[in-house]
Amino acid sequence: MNSLAELLSNRWLWTAVLASTGAQLIKVLLILLITRRWRPAAAMETGGMPSSHSAMVAALTTGIGLSEGVGSPSFAISAVFAVIVMYDATGVRHASGQQGALLNELVKELRDVVRAGFAPLPVRVLLGHTYLEVLVGILLGIGAGFVAFRVL
Repeated sequence: MNSLAELLSNRWLWTAVLASTGAQLIKVLLILLITRRWRPAAAMETGGMPSSHSAMVAALTTGIGLSEGVGSPSFAISAVFAVIVMYDATGVRHASGQQGALLNELVKELRDVVRAGFAPLPVRVLLGHTYLEVLVGILLGIGAGFVAFRVL
């Protein structure tokens, strides 16, 4: 029972989770403002503005930095982890999204040529983030960390 109480009172974990959740909700609201369409399912999708992964790791790293100091081993571990996540979001996952778009174009061209029962499903394109989407996620996460560890 004590472990559950510790988990539920872990400010670092919940700050990161709330930052990520906040980013996903902002994503839904931005879609509503820009396209005038209510798409709550977008809260469960990857990619888009802002990066919830970046918000999550930035909030965690900020919370650790504020509570344990930027010279602590925990901060170093979290900062390295955050950089890897953000690099992956803009690099590997973004490139995968571009490859997905190209594959979808090739499938469309093949479908026009073959036509006889050739109907593969399109691959998902929006996987990664632009640098701006990651930057906004970082700022959101840092803000969440400061609110959780300096204001509350």
